[in-house]
Amino acid sequence: MLTGVIVCFIVGYLTIVFEHPLRLDKTVPALLMGALCWAFIALGFHDGSLSIIDTHDHLYTWGAAGAEEGLENTLLHHLGKTAEILIFLIGAMTIVEIIDLHRGFEILKSWVKTRNRKKLLWIVGVLGFILSAIIDNLTATIVLVTLLRKLIKTKEERMWYVAMIVIAANAGGAWSPIGDVTTTMLWIGKKVSTIGLIQSLVIPSIICFVVPFLAAMFLKPFQGEISVDDPSDTSASERLLSSRTMLFLGLGAIVFVPIFKTFTHLPPYVGMMLGLGVVWLVSEYIHPEEDFTEERKHFYSAHKALSRIEMSSILFFLGILMAVAALETIVIGDVGALRYIAEQLQEAIPNQNYVIIILGFLSAIIDNVPLVAASMGMYSSEVYPLDSQLWHFIAYSAGTGGSMLIIGSAAGVAAMGMERIDFIWYLKNIAWLAFIGFIAGAIYFMMVA
Repeated sequence: MLTGVIVCFIVGYLTIVFEHPLRLDKTVPALLMGALCWAFIALGFHDGSLSIIDTHDHLYTWGAAGAEEGLENTLLHHLGKTAEILIFLIGAMTIVEIIDLHRGFEILKSWVKTRNRKKLLWIVGVLGFILSAIIDNLTATIVLVTLLRKLIKTKEERMWYVAMIVIAANAGGAWSPIGDVTTTMLWIGKKVSTIGLIQSLVIPSIICFVVPFLAAMFLKPFQGEISVDDPSDTSASERLLSSRTMLFLGLGAIVFVPIFKTFTHLPPYVGMMLGLGVVWLVSEYIHPEEDFTEERKHFYSAHKALSRIEMSSILFFLGILMAVAALETIVIGDVGALRYIAEQLQEAIPNQNYVIIILGFLSAIIDNVPLVAASMGMYSSEVYPLDSQLWHFIAYSAGTGGSMLIIGSAAGVAAMGMERIDFIWYLKNIAWLAFIGFIAGAIYFMMVA
């Protein structure tokens, strides 16, 4: 059954990687993989062919005292940790959708008025870097792609800016505990703290963002002037009475989450629930329009915002995280499978920094969510406590390494879907820019860490 768990994971993962050729939503194999991996564990555990290990390094073999309870508690523990991440994401996504319903992001669009291509490159890049740290890199990418569609008419010109936004958004999300799913996982998993993460990664992340943009300034697509519609009039007409209020209230609620955790020491999802409750409350009573009627209230309600959340993404994370938890639970030798892989990597490559850089390259090929989930199972919290250099470097590598391929990050996949960016086009034109940024930031981190 040990082989069954591993084969199930590999086949499921390959199906996720090739979702586009297979024309299959990646949520399907993720859910199947998560459920089947645990089914194989249960069958193997009950017939005595498989042992399991819990998060406290207690080994359980069928027939031993407390074995059945050990399996149930291990499964419940992993489900609980996964649920913390999912509840946090649902809250954040709902707040962002409420802001969007009230056209709060039109305020941001009105800030961009330049026709110079280089200036526009830096404006959208800085917005992507900052916004991704506040509202996460995926949401920042979606907002800025929407903005660029109103500013740049031709797809060929727009694709270059969208691709650079992916680099900026991933770099900006790496130093914020709420900027990327992977940093959120490390934060919720008590591997990094808010202050520790910012102090260690803000400069490497800035380098990862600035270096590619400096190089891109000399490329032909970013030379000269561009035909840009003046957004001042259109944005003003599209705003609502509630746009500014809901934008700053919503972003403030998300930014408040790390502060809430620092003072209360409660898990982040509790702070996100509080923030969502406040934003929802205000949205119930605020008047978005001059002649606002009760009949139009549902157009701006939190219920509509909830209906716009991509639940398929939430279920994908559920499936993939539970599948990785299964690999963490099965025993090879006398340790969990992921810990065993880490030990083998350490023996093959003694320099731990090189191992983590390899994880960064792998995050460009496969999803960084399971990579970080796997790394959290590979390395012991007793050896690497809160805010160890290891966890910070993993956050940087997994968060920014995915920019090297369009499919390597949630931001890249969103940009690919919205603008139909070709995989090969990105590989030829943008991958080298992402690479030099990733390496530059990694070198700086290793020099000062």
